[in-house]
Amino acid sequence: MNMKIIRILALGALTIICGCSNPGIVQVSPDTYLLAREAHGGIFQSAAKMKADVIKDANEFAAKQGKVAVPISAKEKPMGSGPAQWASFEYQFRVVDKDDPSNTRTQVVHNPNVRIDKIDQDTVGIKTKAQKYEELLVLDKLRKSGIITEEEFEREKRELLNKS
Repeated sequence: MNMKIIRILALGALTIICGCSNPGIVQVSPDTYLLAREAHGGIFQSAAKMKADVIKDANEFAAKQGKVAVPISAKEKPMGSGPAQWASFEYQFRVVDKDDPSNTRTQVVHNPNVRIDKIDQDTVGIKTKAQKYEELLVLDKLRKSGIITEEEFEREKRELLNKS
């Protein structure tokens, strides 16, 4: 009797985990759609299969209308290590006619968690007056404590002041 109850509870838990619904295909604009899924199966569900299923469903959705799905962006999140941190995949796509020019070449935009800042080469190494003053104070402290000689101090000071 005990084993029967355990089996029923296990089956119920599995049904709840697998039965969690995803929103399905959501229209964002007249020709743009969003399809998002979460893998509620945890380590027992493949994130790669979930991703492939999302793209397959988007293509089938477009095919039912006699059109094609053109990817716009994809965003995936791996499963976390804590409770309810499911793996997820979000796919945004446009539905266009088969002969639409945007169908010939597509580029999916990924949303990385990396930020790249451009530093102009013209400004690298140029010090402000305040920075030069701070460096002079450090050099003076090194000279007074005997770590560098008077000649080394004067040479470093000239180099620092002659830099633009």
